[in-house]
Amino acid sequence: MRHFAHIPHARRAQLFHRGPQSFHRADEPATLAVALGATLYSPATRPSLAADIHKSAARGVTSMVACLEDSIPDEDVAAAEKNLVDQLGRAHEAGTGAPLLFIRVRVPEQIPDLARRLGEAIELVSGFVLPKFTATSGSAFLDALSDTATASGRRLLAMPVIESREAIYKETRAGMLHDVAALLAKHRERVLAVRLGATDLSSAYGLRRPPDLTIYDIHPVASVIADVVNVLGRADGTGFVVTGPVWEYFSAGDRIFKPQLRQSPFERRSAATLRKKLITADLDGLIREVHLDKANGLTGKTVIHPSHAAAVHAMSVVTHEEFCDASDIVGEAGVGGAMASSYANKMNEAKPHRAWAERLLLRARLFGVAAEKVTFAELLDAAVAA
Repeated sequence: MRHFAHIPHARRAQLFHRGPQSFHRADEPATLAVALGATLYSPATRPSLAADIHKSAARGVTSMVACLEDSIPDEDVAAAEKNLVDQLGRAHEAGTGAPLLFIRVRVPEQIPDLARRLGEAIELVSGFVLPKFTATSGSAFLDALSDTATASGRRLLAMPVIESREAIYKETRAGMLHDVAALLAKHRERVLAVRLGATDLSSAYGLRRPPDLTIYDIHPVASVIADVVNVLGRADGTGFVVTGPVWEYFSAGDRIFKPQLRQSPFERRSAATLRKKLITADLDGLIREVHLDKANGLTGKTVIHPSHAAAVHAMSVVTHEEFCDASDIVGEAGVGGAMASSYANKMNEAKPHRAWAERLLLRARLFGVAAEKVTFAELLDAAVAA
């Protein structure tokens, strides 16, 4: 797999200073966690799931989750499981390309049961998403996953979701996250990334963010994100990749505030029509939230529509300026000290900026480095057109 592979080669050569490198589902978890990008959730009840997987991959989606949990009614679970098994069997027989594929289960017992029923089609599954994860519930999920991986002879990765009431309530949050960190440390080789369930977290207070605000404007949830990154996203070797919470809008309603995309980047590049489309689909809010995700230490994003992937991936491309800064910092790390940036607009310090630089260079390898003076507007325009 390769990000932006759906864009014609000649156009990619114009857009990138260094193009995205390919990755494989057998790569190390640290690589795959960053490569996830926009992870598309789809209910396992969809009768066209096999075709959706193929179409999504053709549109640049590199990771998907087939959901058996909150996206389907309780009474439809058995039918959803059967449909999932049938659809993945069909996709496996077709032998077409598929993104990194995960299954969101409800209970630990579903993991071995689904693996058994999938048979050879388990080859399409990279792992399982573990809902409402706490240290108490998580042990059973991780044990089931480990046993299933051993029995099937397949590497199966875990993506626990922080979304329980214990996580959002202040009096229980610190202890809960501390216990989760200790549990995940014991299963480090199996944990791909930690996901955030913003919808469940919001529901604890009867909240839902509107499309013209970001999750960071919803302060009870924003405080959870900060604490999750603090405990589970540290850059000292003990942390994990923490992914951005779901963006759940795909068409615009009435607006209270102005659009959140400046006109100038689009006008300079004759992309005014694209800007209008993004605003009409409420994707200007998504773009702003991804920007804030990155600033707050999150990588990737949960999405519910294939059209979101292009925006998330365009925002994941490393700018030429960022790449120059990171390369200078890593190159000078053994020397230390401060230096003027290559763009002569900031100070780079080798030691305190090193962790940032190393993370950014991994993202540069997977999403590429934009050519000088190329912005996300051109990258997004090309991705949408393709």
